[in-house]
Amino acid sequence: MQGRLTMMIVGGYPRFVELGHNDAYLPVWLQEAGYNTYYTGKLMNGHSTTTYNKPRAAGWNQSDFLIDPGTYVFYNTSMTRNNDPYKFFPGEYSTDLVSKAAVGFLDDAIAAASERPFFLGVAPVAPHSETITDPRPAKFNPPVPAKRHEHLFPNVTVPRTPNFNPEKPGTASYFKTLRQLNRTELDYNDVWYRKRLQSLQSVDELVDSIMDRLGASPEVIENTYMIYTTDNGFHIGQHRLGPGKSCGIEEDVNIPFFMRGPGIAKAAVQNIPSSHTDIVPTLFHLAGIPLREEFDGEIMPVTKSLLAQDAKSEHVNIEFWGNYLVEGNTFYGASGYVNNTYKTVRVVAGAYDVAYTVWCTNEHQLYDMKKDPYQLTNLYGTNSTAVNNWPTNKLASRLNGLLLTLKRCKGHVCTRPWEKVHPQGNVRNLEDAMDERYDVFYGERQHVMSFSRCVMGQDLSVEGALEPVVWQDEWDSWSWAT
Repeated sequence: MQGRLTMMIVGGYPRFVELGHNDAYLPVWLQEAGYNTYYTGKLMNGHSTTTYNKPRAAGWNQSDFLIDPGTYVFYNTSMTRNNDPYKFFPGEYSTDLVSKAAVGFLDDAIAAASERPFFLGVAPVAPHSETITDPRPAKFNPPVPAKRHEHLFPNVTVPRTPNFNPEKPGTASYFKTLRQLNRTELDYNDVWYRKRLQSLQSVDELVDSIMDRLGASPEVIENTYMIYTTDNGFHIGQHRLGPGKSCGIEEDVNIPFFMRGPGIAKAAVQNIPSSHTDIVPTLFHLAGIPLREEFDGEIMPVTKSLLAQDAKSEHVNIEFWGNYLVEGNTFYGASGYVNNTYKTVRVVAGAYDVAYTVWCTNEHQLYDMKKDPYQLTNLYGTNSTAVNNWPTNKLASRLNGLLLTLKRCKGHVCTRPWEKVHPQGNVRNLEDAMDERYDVFYGERQHVMSFSRCVMGQDLSVEGALEPVVWQDEWDSWSWAT
């Protein structure tokens, strides 16, 4: 089903405040630990000219936030600095404003660094689509580069990977209905891709400015960790999709995470699953701050000593609720597709790398990411033994149990989910769970991850069983997890 869709934001800054998170999140905790904290750029959705001071975001010594309706407008953005009223900046480029604020905050932070350590968050919106939210409905246009970069990359096109506009459609939900992109749409994709690359040049300059300022203070840069990452990936033409980011495919969920600093393993490249929930525990560990019990994430092995421990879990869960919004105005005559609610789990270890998805339509996908990194061959429901010589039906049954356990996990369960299903402690990973003694348990006794219908937000009443069945050594002792 396709048509014109109205963007619906579930959550955002008002909900963040309502739930009490404004008093208990990273900058507040860092200030409690003795840090000066600074931030510039986008904070979160729903942070707008009508909400930014109801109340103001807590925990920052200084801030210069991009706020709606100008957050994603490159040449007339709206910002609020510290406790000042918001202002619009017609004719000034958004990333340059963020860069100027970041270097200014860095000056202040370095001046006080001998007395208090500091945290600086910098969040330019490039290469995000330019998003016009007033008037409604919202319009998503290609990102706008700085004028000095508009001429770059004139012949660059989207990489024609095997999953770019493939001959066969996808296998679940609206993916099955997508036709191949036509020449007009392919050309539009290439222009969009170039605009993203062009807009990223100002981000490169921003990074250079920060590194130059840190480099001018050797005693500071030698004791500072720098992280470069993003909040989501992006697809352009893969699986016949127009520009967008809300799918569970690899292009959308596998994002860059670069880090440098004291003790960081030089030139190390890892294929270890992690998520944004792991960032704060990692920062706490590096800063020597005790981890909090409520953390859903764990420490990423970014140092040589942590790498040697090999203690990181092998899974990451991914979920989305609502519609798929097509960014741009060229594709299919549609602004989006319904039934884009799904739950996915990625499991990555030395012998296997799989992606398993359950859609709100109760369709399933299972990909062997070692042999099929472009996600073109859905193994679910086949007799394949492609993944580590495991029968697909048995593998899917274990991944179903894992997904059930993760769907509303909290704290330790999120990082050690097998311990919830197997409290005896003899199952620690997927390979342990594949033991044949558990075939009947997972194949016949375990709940099946399912939806009763597709809805626009998180609604547990449509998600079937909320907890997995817990394994007991005695067959007549199996019980519901609590």
